[in-house]
Amino acid sequence: MSQRNFKKSLPIIVIMTVFSVVMIALIYSILNPDKKLPVYNPADVNPRLVDSSVKHVRSNHKIGDFSLINQNGKVITQKDYEDKIYVADFFFTRCQTICPIMTNNMIKVQEEFKNDSTIMLLSHSVTPVMDSIPILRDYADMKGVEDSKWNVTTGDKRHIYDLARKSYFAVIDDGDGGEQDFIHTENFILVDKKRQIRGYYDGTNSEDIQQLIADIKLLQEEY
Repeated sequence: MSQRNFKKSLPIIVIMTVFSVVMIALIYSILNPDKKLPVYNPADVNPRLVDSSVKHVRSNHKIGDFSLINQNGKVITQKDYEDKIYVADFFFTRCQTICPIMTNNMIKVQEEFKNDSTIMLLSHSVTPVMDSIPILRDYADMKGVEDSKWNVTTGDKRHIYDLARKSYFAVIDDGDGGEQDFIHTENFILVDKKRQIRGYYDGTNSEDIQQLIADIKLLQEEY
């Protein structure tokens, strides 16, 4: 090919090369889509877990505002979790069945992300009258809770039970948060920076905990 013909053909070659690169990238993206965690709204969750007042909601569900008291007697609200990814659960300090396993597994999550300030944990006592601040402090010390990362909380029982049933969809049992009401659940709930639910995990299951850790890392990639 002469130099003159080559110069004439050069724009076509460049265009074809760019087109080929774009097509390869497009085909790759179709065959290998970026994995994203689902966003859970009330309509996406087992209906038995969802309070009847919010079952109709199909989009834009967010964890409601909350006001709780942690192991140091500090009031904890949603503002303390602003721009954070966090894992929530429900427990009580006197529990001798699933709670010790759940707490030990939450410790694994804490250790995995202990140097990452964007990942936090939030535990709610389901027996808040019995789980006073000094009891929570002793419990946190005994279990190895890092105060900067993990709030172990008490508070108003009706408020906590409303959060469990209307925000986190963590329990199957119906109830009003009254004196005789009691919830007990192994669920860990993954919440993103927009206060949306992104996953449910069995807090007593080692494989689920490894999946939770992997999903937190995946969720980080979205940000």
